[in-house]
Amino acid sequence: MSISKVGVIGAGQMGNGIAHVLSLAEYEVILSDVSQDALDNARTQIEANMARQASRGKITEGDMQAALGRIHTTLSLPEIGTTDLVIEAATERETIKQAIFEDLQPHLLPHTILTSNTSSISITRLASGTDRPERFMGFHFMNPVPIMQLVELIRGIATDEPTFKACKEVVDRLGKTAASAEDFPAFIVNRILMPMINEAVYTLYEGVGSVQSIDQSMKLGANHPMGPLELADFIGLDTCLAIMNVLHDGLADTKYRPCPLLTKYVEAGWLGRKTQRGFYDYRGETPVPTR
Repeated sequence: MSISKVGVIGAGQMGNGIAHVLSLAEYEVILSDVSQDALDNARTQIEANMARQASRGKITEGDMQAALGRIHTTLSLPEIGTTDLVIEAATERETIKQAIFEDLQPHLLPHTILTSNTSSISITRLASGTDRPERFMGFHFMNPVPIMQLVELIRGIATDEPTFKACKEVVDRLGKTAASAEDFPAFIVNRILMPMINEAVYTLYEGVGSVQSIDQSMKLGANHPMGPLELADFIGLDTCLAIMNVLHDGLADTKYRPCPLLTKYVEAGWLGRKTQRGFYDYRGETPVPTR
């Protein structure tokens, strides 16, 4: 099937990045959220990110203005139902995602493909609550979306081949690379990445190293562009904890037990960059380790 109009649910960091790349690839985009402030902030962020691309010669000013003109924002979830493809990018909580798909279902076109940008939740389980499990799959972008080249495509047990091919064509048109993953907890990237971050938090918790020494060790000793604790702050500690809980519950293996210190930071509301405090304090000119 031909996809020309895409609905993106959730105007946060992932949702606005997804809308950004889709609009540059000449898709008509409807971006929805429950908050007008979130929609306004998303448009501001998209414009700023595109302006940065234009200043570096990645896109032209004309490309930018045309792409911005393709993004329509709405507080009305039913409006998303008029699209060919829906990419849900709401909070990483299964109950929230299920409620969104349930509310959206009566308004969908017969051919609309449903997808979720979930980083860990079962695609098969999300699909089973809809009227089209064969036209439902995981569409997992990496953060930050405009920069990262990989998209994980995850088939649920019922996902049919035309749905996979249609989503793969979208990834190709975005100029990104698709990795096909099976529907197991956290898929490929986070199945490997999150336990590493969790182990870094255990290394801090047990006093093996400080925040600074742990991050410096992995940057200089393993050639990682960001240290694991710095990366956790960038992702969001609440998201890291949610994914570790999915791994621990879904695979029933104690090696995926979330570090108590990670839980404590989340309970404190120190979620990383988005709250100005996590493993680093971002309220000054330079990030300062909090431990």
